[in-house]
Amino acid sequence: MTIAHSPCPNDTFIFHAWSHGLLPQAPELQVTFADIHLTSKWVSERSFDLLKISSAALPLAIEAGYQLVPAGGAVGYGCGPLLLSASDKTSVADLAGASLAIPSRHSTAYRLTRKWAEQNLSSGFGEVTEVLFSDIMPAVVNGDFDAGLVIHEARFTFERFGLHQIVDLGQWWEDQTGLPIPLGAIVARDDVVAEHGIDALAQWCADSVNYAWENPDASRDYVAEHADDMDADVQRAHIALYVNQFSAGLGPEGLAAFDALLAD
Repeated sequence: MTIAHSPCPNDTFIFHAWSHGLLPQAPELQVTFADIHLTSKWVSERSFDLLKISSAALPLAIEAGYQLVPAGGAVGYGCGPLLLSASDKTSVADLAGASLAIPSRHSTAYRLTRKWAEQNLSSGFGEVTEVLFSDIMPAVVNGDFDAGLVIHEARFTFERFGLHQIVDLGQWWEDQTGLPIPLGAIVARDDVVAEHGIDALAQWCADSVNYAWENPDASRDYVAEHADDMDADVQRAHIALYVNQFSAGLGPEGLAAFDALLAD
């Protein structure tokens, strides 16, 4: 079985056990690492059995013949994307007409931004540009953009760049809906679901994350190997924030969050 997911600590932590043959009941899992902005586009190619995609790209995945696996994704409280600027004087009003760097137009972060802007920016943003997520903060520091929409570990590191938070979109979402933020989802191709069943796929994801929780040292080197230059403290904080009860199973609350995000 094949999967494409990001090299971020939450994904490597969750899928370490399965991809390393530590789940005797699960089929062999071969991993391809790619950022979520790529995997969200790969659904149309149908090349992978499983994909970790942005939750906002779920309609595209379903149209391409994938189904949501209700485990293994990234859903939670207090983990949303942030709107940042280089100046601590920037206000919400200053974002009207501002140039904005975003990780992907298919990202959950951008969908949240558009929902937020509909309520808070009557004239909207100015030019919106897709930028590799790891390059967004340096670009804002350099003055290439008025503001940046950041995800992943940037929540823990933006102050090191001298950047300032304008809006916590996750907090805004929680205040609006009372639901967790559905950032990323695992999807399975329809023929894979037909062969194994969605319940089995979800169970293998849950078994893998439960193994990781029960054996936290087992995945440490694997996580660090793929975490780029992220220090150990940031890796641990990343896992603690993005891996939670919804990783083992979405349940009604997690599924309701997807419905709310994707509602027009």
